[in-house]
Amino acid sequence: MNDMTPIETTLKDWETDQEVRWCPGCGDYAILKAVQRTLPQLGSDPANTVFVSGIGCSSRFPYYVESYGFHTIHGRAPAFATGIKLANPDLDVWLVTGDGDGLSIGGNHLMHVLRRNVNLQIMLFNNEIYGLTKGQFSPTSRLGTKSPSTPLGSFDRPAQPCAFALGSGARFVARGFDVSKNLPDVLKAAHAHQGAAFIEIFQNCIVYNKDVFDDFAAPKGAEAHQLWLEDGQPMLFDGGTKGICLDREALELRVVDVVDGDWQAAGVIVHNVKNRSIAHMLVELPFGAFPMALGVLYDDPRPTFEAAVIEERARASEGKEANLAKLLGKGQTWTVSGTAADPV
Repeated sequence: MNDMTPIETTLKDWETDQEVRWCPGCGDYAILKAVQRTLPQLGSDPANTVFVSGIGCSSRFPYYVESYGFHTIHGRAPAFATGIKLANPDLDVWLVTGDGDGLSIGGNHLMHVLRRNVNLQIMLFNNEIYGLTKGQFSPTSRLGTKSPSTPLGSFDRPAQPCAFALGSGARFVARGFDVSKNLPDVLKAAHAHQGAAFIEIFQNCIVYNKDVFDDFAAPKGAEAHQLWLEDGQPMLFDGGTKGICLDREALELRVVDVVDGDWQAAGVIVHNVKNRSIAHMLVELPFGAFPMALGVLYDDPRPTFEAAVIEERARASEGKEANLAKLLGKGQTWTVSGTAADPV
């Protein structure tokens, strides 16, 4: 988040005149609307906001938000975003990437923007497939995924974006999905965080990986399989009839039944967004035996990268005169005289 003076805008102020060119029914439409609805609630200023993307279906995003935007190159959006933030720390920078763009060729760049803790919001759209290049398996595709590049089913073990983020030193990690009514709240929490805020957004690819998330992210009927986390609140799901407890002997999470709403008697644990160990457990819960953990999994700020850079610059320039001529004349110098006709 940036210290900025809130201004009043509406959804229309964040819509461009560009034709939105995603496949009909793509989950990207819902994410775009969620962002465009959230920005006015944040008091964001289009003149102070920048969206940066790499390559992929998700990376069309900057064209469709009425703000500054950079559609960059494959996997390198984090490097561009870092440069933008260092050049003008007052800008509100949003980074848009996908599971292919961000975790294949861009994995190295994504790791460094997270470990450095650059103050920006990172939205990784995860559809578990390469959509733009016609449906090849991606770094997050599940075992057995059949695609043009794996016609017999993928045997490549998938990456877990949130586990990757935590392992890279991220101080804010969250999850949501495209059509969720809770997605704006997740975006607001990310924006309020000082530092690199990572949000994995499950996104339905209507053409190449249709309904792969329906077990927990269908518009209706999947609520029982969603564990929406809230700081200071018990980890309950399925209408409060089930919860998550910590087996202290095995040091692992387990599902327990909650009788008559007495979650304390069932041993259900209370979510603490600063507990990094529990966050690691939550992002690696196998879906099916467990619900999908959603919302803010981890939020524990630390000083940002650009703050350290600004401080270093101030120390380096303290008591010094900004004199380019003097700088160029400093140290060993010599004068060359003569002409081409009469060389020295």
